[in-house]
Amino acid sequence: MADLEIFLQKFGLSDKEARLYLTMLSKGPDLVSDIAKVAGINRSTTYVLLENLAMRGLVSSFEEGGVKKFSAAPPERLVDYVEEQAKKYSSLVGVANNLLPQLKNEFAGAGPKPKIQYYEGVEGLKSAYEDTLTSSETIRAYASIGDMHSVLGDYFPEYYQRRAEKGIHIRAIFPDTPEAKERIKHNRQEARDARLVPKEEYGFTPEINMYDNKVVFMSLQEKFALIIESHELADALKKAFELAWKEAKNLNKK
Repeated sequence: MADLEIFLQKFGLSDKEARLYLTMLSKGPDLVSDIAKVAGINRSTTYVLLENLAMRGLVSSFEEGGVKKFSAAPPERLVDYVEEQAKKYSSLVGVANNLLPQLKNEFAGAGPKPKIQYYEGVEGLKSAYEDTLTSSETIRAYASIGDMHSVLGDYFPEYYQRRAEKGIHIRAIFPDTPEAKERIKHNRQEARDARLVPKEEYGFTPEINMYDNKVVFMSLQEKFALIIESHELADALKKAFELAWKEAKNLNKK
């Protein structure tokens, strides 16, 4: 019985409505008072619930000897009801998709509200990297190859390959280390343009990715990631990156 109640609740019936229907299904036609007693629901509430079930076509009533009785619709009607609900919610998915652009405009019109997502642990870092694979533009990044591979060695370079297959290019600034020099040998197949900066002066461990309207901060030592969706913040940090990119080129010349 409990499993059947849970099933019925998945299709919009309350816990008491589900219990009442199943009680009536096994009991047969009866008076409200008797139905309420067996179901363990007070009489006044039972009346309301019966009306709700009747609207769904799961309960019917009739007069017998001047007394009103209620009976559950046969199980076949329950199957019909479930199919109706499935079609209803399926059609609502299409409606929701059609309304999504309008809803997004309304959300943006409410004023600048950055969206922040916080992730912890190694799996959290992977979630942040997975989000970069949604980028619709070239990713700008500050990254330390040695730290990335020491923490997520089993994740790279398969990630690089998937990013390249998606056609998502990246421009990255790396501290000049043996690991970075080895990695940039694969720039072409991994859709990457990279510039090295002196580790002694510009060494760092966190990674910062900028793409679309997002900025992603990843701490490879403390193992957390922060994704901030903000057009204003992303735009400012992208411009700061361009300054660093130009200076990195000059440093390479030296």
